[in-house]
Amino acid sequence: MPSPSPLARLDLRDFIGAVPDFPKRGVLFRDITPLLASPEAFAQAIDQLAEQVRGKQVGRIVAAEARGFLLAAPLALKLRVPLVPIRKPGKLPGRTVSHSYHLEYGTDTLEMLADAVPSGARILVVDDLLATGGTVDACCRMVEEAGGVVVGCAFLIELVGLGGADKLAPRDVIRLIQYEE
Repeated sequence: MPSPSPLARLDLRDFIGAVPDFPKRGVLFRDITPLLASPEAFAQAIDQLAEQVRGKQVGRIVAAEARGFLLAAPLALKLRVPLVPIRKPGKLPGRTVSHSYHLEYGTDTLEMLADAVPSGARILVVDDLLATGGTVDACCRMVEEAGGVVVGCAFLIELVGLGGADKLAPRDVIRLIQYEE
């Protein structure tokens, strides 16, 4: 396929796969691997996210493992800001702070390094997809408990019908693609 001209804007939806019944029956999984496999589409997605957060004076980017890292790392480089990884318990060296949150069937816990977010730091939380908002809300709460200021939550995809943006309110939600289901 020929490369698009530098001025041509791709439709990023063309690079999102739909996998029925994954990871379980009844779920339509939105697959970002086709986008990651296209340097042009991937670069455009990062550029569009950077455009959306210009003016927010982002001081750091926070992202939860694992797919959030895929977008957060190149975005942090583009914005020239530090990247703060949030991981499952026991995966980070040193002193950590944690936040537990409820899932549909149980609870989960996330951790970040205790000194990763200075008081007053302006934080952009990044993930690949916004569904119910539980994971990113947990990230935001951890950042806020550390004294950081969440200036926005940025996503490649939002599944509108699952209410994640409502859960994150009143925080600013930035998304490039929306699906109703």
